[in-house]
Amino acid sequence: MTRPRIRVAAYVIWHRSAPELLVFDHVGMPEAGTQVPAGGVKSGEGPEEAALREVAEETGLLTATVVRQIAVEDKPHPDTGQPRRTSFFHLQAPADTPDEWEHHVHGDGDDAGLTFACRFLPLPLKQPLADDQDAWLGRIDPRWTTVTGNSQ
Repeated sequence: MTRPRIRVAAYVIWHRSAPELLVFDHVGMPEAGTQVPAGGVKSGEGPEEAALREVAEETGLLTATVVRQIAVEDKPHPDTGQPRRTSFFHLQAPADTPDEWEHHVHGDGDDAGLTFACRFLPLPLKQPLADDQDAWLGRIDPRWTTVTGNSQ
């Protein structure tokens, strides 16, 4: 049996008048869909460390803090069918985070050279995220379960 790829996904929440979730879209690639920061865990890296790194790499946000792990999901990759295990984390964004911004991804990962349009969406979401990444929001607060998404 093939070992699953170990991944993390980050629900970065920003509390203003109402809670909001940090998401991004690939500039020039609408087919990728709206997503939360997520990616593989590097060798020797802990899951919380990986979640913070993915947020920094994909959004440029360097000051998020981990609140807690909320779920572990075993689900095959939607395109390749390869096994993967994703740990979902609840993170907090600081009050001085901008409403929206564009981030150009640097480094040597798969996203290097891409530009992501980052923004916050009010919770609960009105529509599911790509690859049902929003499936575990209700574990943070049951009121945050996506209205049209699957409830778990």
